[in-house]
Amino acid sequence: MAKRLQRQKLCLFPFFFLAFSFITKPNKAYPLSTSSRWIVDETSQRVKLSCANWPSHLQPVVAEGLSKKPVEEIADKIVGMGFNCVRLTWPLDLATNFTLAHNVTVRQSFQSLGLYDDFVGFQTHNPSIIDLPLIDAFKTVVETLGNEGVMVVLDNHVTKPGWCCSDDDGNGFFGDRFFDPTVWISGLTNMASIFNGVSNVVGMSLRNELRGSRQNTNDWFKYMEQGAEAVHSANPNVLVILSGLHYDLDLSYIRAQPVNLSFDGKLVFELHWYAFSDGDSWATNNPNDICGKISNRVNNAGGFLLDKGYPLFLSEFGIDERGGNINDNRFFGCFLGWAAENDIDWALWVLSGSYYIREGVAGMVEFYGALDADWNDARNSSFLQRISLLQSPLQGPGPQTGDYNLIFHPLTGLCMVQSQINPTKLALGPCYESEPWSYTSENNLKIQGLPFCLQNTGTGKPVKLGISCWSPVSKWHTISASEMHLASTTSEQISLCLDVDGSNNVVIANDCKCMAEDSRCQPMSQWFKIIKATRRLKGPITTLPDLSSPEWSSL
Repeated sequence: MAKRLQRQKLCLFPFFFLAFSFITKPNKAYPLSTSSRWIVDETSQRVKLSCANWPSHLQPVVAEGLSKKPVEEIADKIVGMGFNCVRLTWPLDLATNFTLAHNVTVRQSFQSLGLYDDFVGFQTHNPSIIDLPLIDAFKTVVETLGNEGVMVVLDNHVTKPGWCCSDDDGNGFFGDRFFDPTVWISGLTNMASIFNGVSNVVGMSLRNELRGSRQNTNDWFKYMEQGAEAVHSANPNVLVILSGLHYDLDLSYIRAQPVNLSFDGKLVFELHWYAFSDGDSWATNNPNDICGKISNRVNNAGGFLLDKGYPLFLSEFGIDERGGNINDNRFFGCFLGWAAENDIDWALWVLSGSYYIREGVAGMVEFYGALDADWNDARNSSFLQRISLLQSPLQGPGPQTGDYNLIFHPLTGLCMVQSQINPTKLALGPCYESEPWSYTSENNLKIQGLPFCLQNTGTGKPVKLGISCWSPVSKWHTISASEMHLASTTSEQISLCLDVDGSNNVVIANDCKCMAEDSRCQPMSQWFKIIKATRRLKGPITTLPDLSSPEWSSL
């Protein structure tokens, strides 16, 4: 992860959390391969990577949090939060320095760093691991994740154990002080060989966040192709994942020159996206304008690969989960709309609620962490709700139900559904309870199987389903640079946008926010995204309403 900007103070997210009503373990038809832009299993069914990054590349060279909780409990928490995968980071030294990997135990690693509290906690929670050599402790984490049905992507994060990243840390690009390409390929080969036959290790990310003054596309193609061939030769089962330049923000050069490999069906590209990747642009610009601008940049930097028939793994994104960072908050609504629309494979930065030691600070708290500082609970349950739609495959090979749409509200992570009190009214609810929507060529939003259209009924009033589909109040157009405002016109020719009454989650129509160049406005309650889907989300079966009921007979 690149250097972060200063975080802002705590501000709790105001929306409620809906607990997951179902948790499924990942498909075990390993190994995985690629079919056009999709990752698929041996039965050619799509497997969507919904991962959490679990760092194991810092100075102790041990997966974080094992001084707080047993490894089995952490693996269980990962599944409980809806993740099916871990991007497990590792330093190259673990695969190339025999003394470090095989002769240094977890106990000795903590003692050498003066981490006595972590040593005691580790001995309490994971006594069977503390005297294992570092490489065996790493294997134990992978095995435990496999026992819980969690897939693993092995990510070579750095060479020397420590926090990542900066331009001049010696780990950035081929030829840097700690980045000898020959040693790197040897390390990749060793790690691929170690986990050959370990079925839940489904992929290897060759190097994290290439960067620095040496970076250039010629060497990128030369060495990444060599690394890919080495990994595939040592372990032909794993996906081979290639990261981009400039802290993994740029893969645009692939548009003009494809990667040349001797094998196929295993190549995946990865990209990173954070708010701070664009400085403070989210906080200092009109949110609609900056959302459109940066979404276009991401599409040009790597999103285009989906259209070219390659899987794209968004292997790092995240925000300060305390909720008080305006830069992060604006970014995240835009990101969620983009990620849901593209049905992307992804890995959240980060699982860790704290670190053994980071940048010289023992016990540093990680406010990007999905878990709290003690690794007890989710840091922010509302955050988990917001990413829950991303954890399900919406499209791709597998059981098809026909095309339909979800009306996704990124600020809450919920979708537009019929009100349980009055089915002619609309509210926000779990996306797996959403009715299948159609967005017609006449710009009507209709629930499939029903002859009614979504209508606005005036400023500040709830929207409803009605029969006047020809009326301007039933025509919904995507407006604003963010492409996340759905607007219709009243009979008085006033343009209104979908919005949410925060007190009861009822969908209403209001004056459209942030249409002018105003950096102070907050449009996120009005951000809705029409998401195409071909696969039904798991959850309660939705039945069509009785059209003879009083609620419908009045239309």
